[in-house]
Amino acid sequence: MTEVFPHLANPWWLLLLLALPALAWRHHRHQSLGALTYSRLPPAAAGDRPGPDRINRPDGSGGRRRRAGAWRLHLPFYLRLAAFAVLAVALARPQLGYAWEESLTEGIDIELALDISGSMAAEDFQPQNRLAVAKQAVKDFIAGRTGDRIGLVVFSGTAMTRAPLTTDHAMLELLVDSVELNSLPDGTAIGVALAAAAARLRGSPAKTRIIVLVTDGGNNAGEIDPLSAAAMCKGLGLKVYTVGVGTAGRVPVPIPMRDPETGRIEVRRQLMNVAVDEPLLRQIAQRTGARYWKATDRNSLRETFRNIDQLEKTPLAVKRYVRYREAFTPLALAGLSLLALPLAAALLKVTAEP
Repeated sequence: MTEVFPHLANPWWLLLLLALPALAWRHHRHQSLGALTYSRLPPAAAGDRPGPDRINRPDGSGGRRRRAGAWRLHLPFYLRLAAFAVLAVALARPQLGYAWEESLTEGIDIELALDISGSMAAEDFQPQNRLAVAKQAVKDFIAGRTGDRIGLVVFSGTAMTRAPLTTDHAMLELLVDSVELNSLPDGTAIGVALAAAAARLRGSPAKTRIIVLVTDGGNNAGEIDPLSAAAMCKGLGLKVYTVGVGTAGRVPVPIPMRDPETGRIEVRRQLMNVAVDEPLLRQIAQRTGARYWKATDRNSLRETFRNIDQLEKTPLAVKRYVRYREAFTPLALAGLSLLALPLAAALLKVTAEP
């Protein structure tokens, strides 16, 4: 963003302006001290020369005529005074400053681990299911992390990297949109997901590296224990923020089933109890120096990601550059022109003295 503002390189020259009232006082005092007053006005035309009957009229019109022409006596002085003031401002060197800022960000590397197991189809976040609401919250989180590199790992019975660490957030949001349920073997392999995310962050040069794990169940698949994976993350200097998604109790879950009469696949909703293993998620977060949140509805899930966003702020340094352009030239020319005006007035016989 460019900003334009005025600036004075030598402001002390403006102190000369304090002399203006004293010079004006001295000029008028000098004019009133003389015992003998004579006119310095240019000679009037022959037809305008006052006769004896026009010098001292009883109605005082002769004095008014003399006062009306007195401005020509002071014109050269005030022109020089104005020139003095303008040149004093020019000596102060007014400049126009053009400033712009450059933001230097020390980005954070973030790996998002998103659960896409069948239980994320539970419809307790009406009118959408858990995965749809989680995807929208993830996209909002990505949009607010300008300058950070973000990657995406999806998992159910196993884990898969959908996007490496990238600053192309528009592409990343498209990949989040394309995530679908049941695209991997079913189950919830939290340990495998943490290991896959940690592998992506292991070689990162960023000072701050975090994993955000979003799941709605407990670990029931995979060959890696979640607490062992958490210990590995701690050893690598990674923080793991965990988010448990879903309400307690029995919730409707759409299950694809084959109709024995028609042979077609139909989706039927069954009430299932999908419990979040909160103690496990809390332990993972605490071991890595992070926090655990429980999101039971759409608003609490959004608030959870806002909290993570506030906790992990991107360090920001701003450099300010200023370039000045000299602007005294018009003032200097105006001051010299004012100095030349008394000469022009004398030549035109407006005043008798330059």
